[in-house]
Amino acid sequence: MTSLTVSGRVAEVLSGYLSDVFGVMGNGNVYFLDAAEKQGLRFSAVRHEGAAIAAADAYYRASGRLAAGTTTYGPGYTNALTALAEAVQAQIPVVLVTGDAPSSGARPWDVDQAAIAAGLGAATFNVTREAAGSITQEAVEYALAKRTAVVIAIPYDLAALEAADEELPVPPAAAPVRDDVDGGLERAARLLAEAKRPLILAGRGAHLAGAGPELRGLADRLGALTAGTALALNLLKGEGYLGVAGGFGTETAAGLMGEADVVLVAGASLSPFTMRFGHLIGPDSTVIQIDTALEATHPRVDLFVAADAKAAASRLLRLLDGPVTAEAWRAEARKRLAEGPGHDAGSGDTPDGRLDPRALATALDAILPERRTVVQDGGHFLGWAPMYWRIPRPQDLVMVGTAYQTIGLGLASAVGVARAVDDGRTLVLASGDGGFLMGLSDLESLVGAAASAVVVIYNDAAYGAEIHQYGSRGLTEKPMLIPEVDFSGVARALGAESAIIRELTDLSALQDWIDDGAKGTFVADCRITSSVRAPWLSEWMKASQAAKEKVAG
Repeated sequence: MTSLTVSGRVAEVLSGYLSDVFGVMGNGNVYFLDAAEKQGLRFSAVRHEGAAIAAADAYYRASGRLAAGTTTYGPGYTNALTALAEAVQAQIPVVLVTGDAPSSGARPWDVDQAAIAAGLGAATFNVTREAAGSITQEAVEYALAKRTAVVIAIPYDLAALEAADEELPVPPAAAPVRDDVDGGLERAARLLAEAKRPLILAGRGAHLAGAGPELRGLADRLGALTAGTALALNLLKGEGYLGVAGGFGTETAAGLMGEADVVLVAGASLSPFTMRFGHLIGPDSTVIQIDTALEATHPRVDLFVAADAKAAASRLLRLLDGPVTAEAWRAEARKRLAEGPGHDAGSGDTPDGRLDPRALATALDAILPERRTVVQDGGHFLGWAPMYWRIPRPQDLVMVGTAYQTIGLGLASAVGVARAVDDGRTLVLASGDGGFLMGLSDLESLVGAAASAVVVIYNDAAYGAEIHQYGSRGLTEKPMLIPEVDFSGVARALGAESAIIRELTDLSALQDWIDDGAKGTFVADCRITSSVRAPWLSEWMKASQAAKEKVAG
């Protein structure tokens, strides 16, 4: 090996796993960034450390490729914690390279960064002069194997010192793909073969496993209806596809899902949102779950098979060689979907004269380029994109903040997706005004990173979810309100094109920008009403109230 510093060795090993690094330079990581450039890694500067991990996280969600975030020690590190927690909760492999206290001991301004990370569920790997490379490799392999965020800490006094030569171990071989455990798939095949109203529900795990074609084939073999979680949107699109399971779906589709007699769940954890807080699946349905988890992830599961979704679906296809038994089920579903109501199209008349977000979302879907990747911040508005917009592929919907229930990571995540999507697609960021203000500094980062991006701000001059959850119950709305910000003016100051959208006809400015080639970044400051409550939030509020009454009773 050539002579390298400790920081250089870390960068060298990382270059074998990833090509992109996001972050803010400081005392603790300046030597690492210098080394990263020498190794040919592409550095994308963000303006707040909280964006470093969020960008790397979203990069992975959009591309399936690992990326790293980097910060200095102390305040730079603590600024990144919310995004680090989101990555852990969402099970996203990502690497945070950070400075740390000197190996000789903490200084007055140092904090116990490893303890803080442990509290969030992230492991810390402290590099040494003797084993900087092998420790870095161990950290990355851990992140990939455990599907989680890791921290690689470089002690401040070691960063520029020469690293020892190392013979790096051979990375461990990938675990063998499992397609059956204890005959579980044979039992699953029997249940599916006997089903009259089968349903296949796919989640992000099925998408990551590349199981779409096999599950689609299995559905056609059975005559099953199909659905997906929000993170597996359109994975199983085709004959019998019902759309999104949960609060983003239509009532007609939810009714059909509730009538299924056998439900095969592939790579989905069955979160409360997917399950519509216990109302998605009928009480008499038999639920089969196939997942790489060690055990069932929901008490509603009747048969759990620990397996890879792709391998398991292939095995089930071989086991199911009889005639289709559920053709009538698909025919009935087709008829009811055609006759039943879809999503509410919204109104042109609202109490305050501002835009109905449902009508706005419908109009935007018709204007936005078909080849699009959508990034969603957290907030009340988060259902409008999966409900009203065409999302081509599962990886084209990047929903950040939902795992950790946070807002403000949208702009940072858009920077990561802008670097990950290099096939001419237009990046579309949907954000609320509250979350946008939290991450405002990284609008400048997005303008610099994106070849083609549209930012849609659902601007209701409020924290909308809180208005509906608590303002509607009589709590004071003063802390929930935000002075109406001219985001269009701010965007122009930072180099974007923009327009204030008060009426749907104002979207002509966005249409003109798209017609001119959709180059650069366009910010649409959409002034929406706070009088429309999203269906998913109504469902959540109803479930929360029922839970409180149950405890009180």
